[in-house]
Parts: sequence; structure tokens; C-alpha cells
Amino acid sequence: MNDLELKDHIRGIPDFPIPGILFYDISTLLSNPEAWKFALDELEKIVAEWSPDILAGIESRGFLLAAPLADRMSLPMTMIRKKGKLPGDVVSYEYELEYGTDVIEIQSDAISPGQKVVILDDLLATGGTLQASIHLCKQVGAEVVGSAVIVELDFLNGKENLGVSFNSLVNYDQ
Repeated sequence: MNDLELKDHIRGIPDFPIPGILFYDISTLLSNPEAWKFALDELEKIVAEWSPDILAGIESRGFLLAAPLADRMSLPMTMIRKKGKLPGDVVSYEYELEYGTDVIEIQSDAISPGQKVVILDDLLATGGTLQASIHLCKQVGAEVVGSAVIVELDFLNGKENLGVSFNSLVNYDQ
């Protein structure tokens, strides 16, 4: 199975969440055990090269990658969530969106200073949320050694401003 075959398990949904957007949905990938296992196997190879101490998943589909990979690699996993979704003491990071701002949070004790973290999500578009997640992890003292996604929308150039190693399994030019 190669990238072309993985693409066969990712469906494009036109006009979601708004008209003019083609949404790349990994639900169909998740529903095929063979394709999903292959995707996780490939991500595990990528993540292992960075030798992380902990994995961080971005809400919510990033959790679907970080949790099984953490289990496979015997690593701890933490969640990066939208404001108000995590209990206890949290550290917040506010970032700019196309129209306004958003806030993501991590529990203040989720990552120890100096730990090497890899951040995972399902898709990279403009890179805003991933870039904010990198800043948030650095804010709590982590060394962000890499980030990976299943789907990258190359035409949006989202990886250009990340400032960390990055990899994706499937790329779309439009």
C-alpha cells in the first residue's frame, strides 16, 4: 500500500464546513482496518526517528493518532484542547485566525520542561493550529522535535512557518 492507495481511503466532501471548501475526511480511513493500520505503521516510523519522550494530540482528530501511537511506542500522551475543555491548572495560548482569535490549552503538568514532544493531527492546512500548538508546548518548556499529520494540503503552504521537522503521509495539491 502506498500514498495513492491511502488516498483511496480518504474522501473529499465538497462545501464542508462552508461552501467552496473541499474537506478531506479520514472517517473512511478509520473504517478500513488494513488502511488504518498501514497509516499508523507509517506514522510510527516517522515519529520514532525523532525519539520523543511524549506525544501530543491536537483536538480532536489528533487524539486518534496520538493515543494508539503512544500505546505502540510505550510513550505517554497528552491532549492539546480548545479553551475550557481540560480540568485542573492549564496553560493557554491565544492565536490569530483568519477572522478573530482562538485559544488552545494544555494541562500545566502534562509535559515536563525539557521533554521531547511530537505533535500529531489529522490534517495540515494553513498551519495555524499546529503552529499555535508548537508555541504552547514550548511555553511549558518542551522541546518540540517534530510534527506529523495524515493529510497535508500543500497548496496552502502550512508547513513553511512551523519551525520544526514535519512529515505527512498524503499530500494534496488542490
